[in-house]
Amino acid sequence: MPSTTDRRPLQVLVAAPRGFCAGVDRAITIVERALEIYGAPVYVRHEIVHNKYVVDALKDKGAIFVETVDDVPNGVPVVFSAHGVPKAVPHKAAERGLDYIDATCPLVSKVHRQAERQVEAGRHIIFIGHRGHPEVIGTFGQVPEGTMTLVETEADAEALTVDDPGNLAFLTQTTLSVDDTKAIITVLERRFPDIVGPRGEDICYATSNRQAAVKSIAASCDLMLVIGAPNSSNSLRLVEVSEREGTNAKLVQRGSDVELAWFEGVGTLGLTAGASAPELLVREVVNKLSDWFDVHEEIIESAKERMIFKLPRSLEAV
Repeated sequence: MPSTTDRRPLQVLVAAPRGFCAGVDRAITIVERALEIYGAPVYVRHEIVHNKYVVDALKDKGAIFVETVDDVPNGVPVVFSAHGVPKAVPHKAAERGLDYIDATCPLVSKVHRQAERQVEAGRHIIFIGHRGHPEVIGTFGQVPEGTMTLVETEADAEALTVDDPGNLAFLTQTTLSVDDTKAIITVLERRFPDIVGPRGEDICYATSNRQAAVKSIAASCDLMLVIGAPNSSNSLRLVEVSEREGTNAKLVQRGSDVELAWFEGVGTLGLTAGASAPELLVREVVNKLSDWFDVHEEIIESAKERMIFKLPRSLEAV
């Protein structure tokens, strides 16, 4: 480790907003409150949010993570993750007599309700999202099979064929790239002028804000570090946004992932965190950098976030 006098300066521009969004904060609190009320173990279907540090911390408190309610024993509660689940999942839990708590982000639930309304109106839904992502699976599971078609890219939108072009609607996953999604929607609206979109943007405020915050600092940085999990959609989008702005970006899960070799020729570093990454990991990365450099940290705030989501009534009352 270099001595204090030997460390060269490193300017670190820390993006704000970054890290936990209201939906993630709510989901984690739901698991913690369930553990307080029911005692351990509390089962959680799928990772409550896509972050290993968060999941491991909840495991230490008594949460057990499974991929299906079939793996939940009788007599213990189960929490559904923030990404949302198909309707069949709570139905199966109810059939088994399991107590379940839905931690689906309210903004994802909003998309679920929009999907139901569009199908009720007789429209076929074009859903913009990433195949296999739990949010996409959950949204498709809100409506009858065959009433929704997935589109991932502009090329998909160009190649799309539909039976009734006059009765279409589009919805989107909440954690997509704002720019990519806008480009796909432009193609859909050009090809299908009568297509109906949501009243407001489906991409959540936190995703949009974090991408805008990266854009605001990327041009001033030689390298961007994004703290997040490799299966976190919103974190991966932050890497893409930085690289699209011309700044190389690396995804790290925590301080121990950062490598000194990356910083050759780097005088200014950008630092942000995906919506599932706690601020503790941001501090961990900064501390790691301080082992090597004389760090000069500056917060660059592009928006303020005051969103708070209420807990389920069953947990609020306790």
